[in-house]
Amino acid sequence: MIEIDNITKTFTLHNQGGAVIEVLGSASLSVAPGECVALTGASGAGKSTLMRMIYGNYKTQSGAIRIGGTDIVTAEPREIIRLRREVLGYVSQFLRVVPRVPTLDVVAEPLRLLLTPQSEAEARARDLLARLNIPEQLWPLSPTTFSGGEQQRVNIARGFAHAYPAMLLDEPTASLDAANREVVLTLIEEAKARGAAIIGIFHDEAARARVCDREIDVSQFTPARAA
Repeated sequence: MIEIDNITKTFTLHNQGGAVIEVLGSASLSVAPGECVALTGASGAGKSTLMRMIYGNYKTQSGAIRIGGTDIVTAEPREIIRLRREVLGYVSQFLRVVPRVPTLDVVAEPLRLLLTPQSEAEARARDLLARLNIPEQLWPLSPTTFSGGEQQRVNIARGFAHAYPAMLLDEPTASLDAANREVVLTLIEEAKARGAAIIGIFHDEAARARVCDREIDVSQFTPARAA
């Protein structure tokens, strides 16, 4: 489902004489349907950079990133937008939404973009918000007014609203209490059970051991830096 073939990434520091920093070199990995792979490595190893490349936010210097047969590296912008809408979900650490949009609409939006009937989209959003312990009296309010933990849980609900065939998870259990952490791990297990291919960054070692089938040390893709 997710195939990464010999990709490289460099950054050019134009304010430092054009110095070129190699972040990733010759990175290859694959994730099968129903599998969760954890990206590991020290801070600065390139975990977040690799995630952003898979999502199409960073361009590669070479190689291919295929999600369900679509190569992110060569895809047109409209193809990437379609892929993000239908196939590739991304749960980041931070909620970014338009102010004043009600929380229920924020969570239901991924389904509405797929022309899911409004009643069905809202029912799924309500279920997720309830499971993640967001009080019902907050659902008509904008999540931009919520606490950091509440915003994180709204973001998780939004990320799991649609049954994406592939998912990227960036620290999905960070800063959660025990009850909500359990809900998130269960959501990940449910996604795996329906066949989602998942790549994640989990600093929570117990969570990683529970939901991840394999670990990939990203530092192996930058030999010069790892030496």
